[in-house]
This record gives sequence, C-alpha cells and structure tokens, in this order.
Amino acid sequence: MPRFGRSLKPFRRPALWAGLWMLAIAGVVVGSLLPAHDLPPVPVSDKFEHFAAYAVLAAGAVQLYARRLAWAAAALLLALLGIGLELLQAQMALGREMDRADALANTLGVLLGLASALTPWRDALLALDSRLFRG
Repeated sequence: MPRFGRSLKPFRRPALWAGLWMLAIAGVVVGSLLPAHDLPPVPVSDKFEHFAAYAVLAAGAVQLYARRLAWAAAALLLALLGIGLELLQAQMALGREMDRADALANTLGVLLGLASALTPWRDALLALDSRLFRG
C-alpha cells in the first residue's frame, strides 16, 4: 500500500489522522471568524484559549509527521495562520477586533506544541494507530 505522504509517520490509517488534524484546523478557523455574539461564554481567558488551541494543533503536527522539517513547516504555517486570522478579524465586520496579544498567544502555543517533540509522547498517536488497526 502506498504511503499517504513522505513526511507522515507510518500509520495504518494516515488519511484518518491527517483528516482529523485538518478538521481541527478548520474548527479553529471557523471559531476565529465567527461573529462575537455567536461565541459561547467560557470561564477561562481568551488568551488561554488561543494558546491551548494552537498548542494542540502544533502537537498534532508532531504526532502526524516524522520529519523535523515537516514539524518546522507546520509550526511556521500555524503561527502565520494565527496572525492571519487576527488580521481578518480586523478587516471583517464580525464584532471582533485584531488583538496582538492573541497572535502572541497563538505563536507561543505553537512553540509549546512543537516542544512536545522532545517528550516520550511524540509517537503516542502512532502507538494508538497500531493498537486500533492491527492486522
């Protein structure tokens, strides 16, 4: 069976995991561009939400990709996505405004997620994949 992508880890179901990661990215994009009145109230700081969302996305890239170059590319693109979405909020009439602190929280979250590559859990998704889809 051909590999889904050269940089992906050798998953048994690579399209599933890559698709879920892309769905998570799409969720962050949609959540970032919803009008302010459509957002549910949350008991934590919105800076923490930004930080956590981008940390999860970057950690997802570490889980998916085997190559450091792919991690770096994903991290750069996620940081640029966070900045771009803040700029879009400033341009669109959504009742939201650009916040440089949100862009910084996004970028710091990306860095934390990328740092997950230095932990023993960097192949946790690969191990889960092999357990779920044996044979």
